[in-house]
Amino acid sequence: MKRIKAACITQTLHFLLKEDVSSDYAKKLVTEEVKKYKDSLNKNKTQYKILSEETLADGSVIIEIKKQYNTFPIGHYLD
Repeated sequence: MKRIKAACITQTLHFLLKEDVSSDYAKKLVTEEVKKYKDSLNKNKTQYKILSEETLADGSVIIEIKKQYNTFPIGHYLD
């Protein structure tokens, strides 16, 4: 029998600008969406580590994140 001792997932998320609104408003929406995403991780008590966060010239944001997979222990993954 096998058991999962630790699990983690690495994701690269690209928060894109909406195309049907003004540029400034779209950038504001992206910033709010990133904040909501981080807040939801904290609210759900998901352990995570942001490896990189980059705002591109167009205002979109790319985040590389390593986070807890489901509710499994994370072991040494976030060290």
